Amino acid sequence: MKYVSRKALAFGLTGLAIAGLVATTATASSSKRTASAQVCVLLPDTKSSVRWVQFDAPDFAKALKAAGVTYMINNALNDPQKQLAQAQACLAAGAKVVVETALDNGSAAAIEKLFTSKGGKAIDYDRQVSGGSASVYVTFDGKAVGEAQANGIIAALKASGKYTKKPVVAELWGGQTDQNAFWFKSGNDAVLNPLFSNGTLSKGPQQFVPGWLATNAGPIFAQMLVKTNNKIDAAIAANDNIAGAVIAQEKAKHLSPIPLSGQDATPQGIQYILAGWQTGTVYKYVPDEAAAAAAAAVALLKGQTPKSNGYRMNGSKKEPTYALPVIWITKANYTRLFTDGFLKKSDVCVGDYAKYC
Repeated sequence: MKYVSRKALAFGLTGLAIAGLVATTATASSSKRTASAQVCVLLPDTKSSVRWVQFDAPDFAKALKAAGVTYMINNALNDPQKQLAQAQACLAAGAKVVVETALDNGSAAAIEKLFTSKGGKAIDYDRQVSGGSASVYVTFDGKAVGEAQANGIIAALKASGKYTKKPVVAELWGGQTDQNAFWFKSGNDAVLNPLFSNGTLSKGPQQFVPGWLATNAGPIFAQMLVKTNNKIDAAIAANDNIAGAVIAQEKAKHLSPIPLSGQDATPQGIQYILAGWQTGTVYKYVPDEAAAAAAAAVALLKGQTPKSNGYRMNGSKKEPTYALPVIWITKANYTRLFTDGFLKKSDVCVGDYAKYC
């Protein structure tokens, strides 16, 4: 995988996202912009995770360009109305397939039906759209994400010697408007709930974090600390963004690090893992997900059935799903992120963190 500077990429893409369009149309044979697009990619925001700008947008562009189809890649900046306007612009440009990462189920379902009612097709990307009309759901295995997080903090509790002392485990799940938050939670629950029930672990405060935002997670975890008199021994953080907010509260209150999960394998998340503030993060190789969704879009354009390897229930119906595997990253295996080209060593091993590499 050819490396492109993440800082340069993030700067350029964020600037375009603010203008409302991360990428306009392109083809594999020419970089000349055209007036039409066959595929419309709708990404959610720039703040819930760095992935949308640094990985998904360029990875989609690469995959769709290689497939020889025209496309528009948009970022809604966490605004459902902006996403709807972007979808309408795609339709006006001739798009026949929409790849939707939902901001909320209502607006996302309306966008998918806007396409399918006109003979187009829809793909749920990374987040399932309840009540939508997608032909396939392309994602990472959400339950496996939650299980990896829970097993990761349990292993850390055992290593610390606290596992036999009924440690208090708090949980900060993702945003409730994202169906993935519930899927990840199901994996957390599958591992932790039996241990809460038999008294091995003590159930601490639990709460969803609106919008997955660190600005919401910080105050939530601060209240959890107040509620427990700072007696939280481990925490599930649904992603690195939320984990960072937990760590900020711990540092502000001069508390010691606790076993703490994450997700997305961000540079900051890896830095916190190396420094001992975060236990691990769920690694999802986004280029594979974007490539799978791009392949599904091309199949739909050709009137073919997209690849799937199972189903996810969407209301009362089964939605064909292509679920990709995930990997738990810790100090023991973090260098594979560099080997895979997902991150560059210079993005992580800098400043105060260089000494840990």
